[in-house]
Amino acid sequence: MQKSSILIIGATGRLGYYLAEVSLQFSHPTFALIRDSAFSDPNKSQKLQSLRNAGVTLLNGSLEEESSLLEAIKLVDVVICTVPSKDVLSQKLLIHIIKQAGSIKRFIPAEFGSDPDKTRVNDIDHNFYSQKAEIRRLVEAQGIPYTLISCNFYTRVLLPSLVQPGRATPPRDRVTVFGNGDTKGVFVDEKDVAAFTIRTVDDPRTLNKVVYLRPPGNVCSMNELVELWETKIGKKLDKTLVSEQELLVRIKETPYPDNMEMVFIYSAFVKGDQTYFDIESSGGVEGTKLYPELKCTTISEYLDTLV
Repeated sequence: MQKSSILIIGATGRLGYYLAEVSLQFSHPTFALIRDSAFSDPNKSQKLQSLRNAGVTLLNGSLEEESSLLEAIKLVDVVICTVPSKDVLSQKLLIHIIKQAGSIKRFIPAEFGSDPDKTRVNDIDHNFYSQKAEIRRLVEAQGIPYTLISCNFYTRVLLPSLVQPGRATPPRDRVTVFGNGDTKGVFVDEKDVAAFTIRTVDDPRTLNKVVYLRPPGNVCSMNELVELWETKIGKKLDKTLVSEQELLVRIKETPYPDNMEMVFIYSAFVKGDQTYFDIESSGGVEGTKLYPELKCTTISEYLDTLV
């Protein structure tokens, strides 16, 4: 079977770059839509050079330019967008043009996080998830074939601090545990997210589905996380428990966007928004069951790099 050609929007970002690399590894003809300004940005131009050397076809254009978008879309079978969460609504023109072109076999919009239809924090998340849900509804309404990747947290989000707001490194003495500490969240490395994403593009089992990532070694409660870290550093930490009510007070008293880290902690580790539902019965599919051969960096392996 011939591999689908893939257009990646956002290839100079972290996830977009990994997607381009993995797309080539899996022998997909790979294209990247690149803004003019990226070529003069020293950080991005280096990435672009290495993508070009690896075999990615670079196309000039942006999400605001209708003609360049249409030209790029006509060249490929699959479009993957990885714009940052704050820019998800900038995909509206892209969706319109995909519908107009009528030739795209699969669209993977920028979502890559907790499932916005399953999170229960919309009164405090400053539209973070409702904007992603709005894009889902638009894609569905247009009848565009899609796959949604619900990978939960990236390992570089919250895990480097052991889920301690405002910290960049894991604690060595004292640790704060939110809620009862038993609610489980999920962390997946972006390189692994990229591999699962590329595997879905030609798979009929993922057509018009949400693909959830819950690899067994990547699902963990705060209590388990603290215990794992204590084992690795060979000492017990002083624990402070912060109740759900107390965390909500802190979220209210902290200005936006500084409170968003706590909103994510509340969503995943107090409400359980990443793990409270059964994947199959909610109509989704589980990536590690579809592709058991893909091995993920586990939470334990990631923490080893921080010791």
